[in-house]
Amino acid sequence: MNLQERIAHVERRIREACARSGRQREEVNLIAVTKYASLATTRQVLELGLQHIGENRWQDAKPKWEELGAQGTWHFIGHLQTNKVKDVVGRFAYIHSLDRLSLATELQKKAEALDLVVRCFLQVNVSGEESKYGLAPAELIDFARQIRGLDRLRIVGLMTMAPFESEPERTRPVFRGLREWRDRLNDEAILSEPLTELSMGMSNDFEVAIEEGATWIRLGSVLVGHE
Repeated sequence: MNLQERIAHVERRIREACARSGRQREEVNLIAVTKYASLATTRQVLELGLQHIGENRWQDAKPKWEELGAQGTWHFIGHLQTNKVKDVVGRFAYIHSLDRLSLATELQKKAEALDLVVRCFLQVNVSGEESKYGLAPAELIDFARQIRGLDRLRIVGLMTMAPFESEPERTRPVFRGLREWRDRLNDEAILSEPLTELSMGMSNDFEVAIEEGATWIRLGSVLVGHE
């Protein structure tokens, strides 16, 4: 399939997952993950009407952002080193990987310097895999309390990555767990504003994530393909 056909195929699967779970299609936002895509492919993604671009590393995203940054909405979805904050803040509308206090304070400092607010997701390692970044679930509430006073950070929701499973259904407890943690933070009013977003679901498991409440799905190979 070419890019346009893959987009149509993914769109059909999103709509079917929404129908199965009684959700509206408008509740689910699609991020095209272009970390392995060329500048030309990233441009084509935008030309075909996808509005959200996800990148994992600033050094890979830099030439694409410099050429196409005025188009679409850019999401930083990878592990963010504190020394890269200066490159990311002001260029990426969302950061999906806030997971430690040192990063939060650096984001706050840079956002103050630029006089802007950074929309962030708290990354939670629901599965407990050692290879994955993110807060342990048991750390989440204390961390949320620690950053509550950082007025340049707008925490919009939670993010997680499920283990790769040959049977995507096995990822369901991870996605359900993230939703439950979001609801707990809201029930206890830990942050100044309720969290509305869940960034979860990738090429292998996005339909299960949608069924469990994902509001942002991050799709690379199934959407953009391999180059």
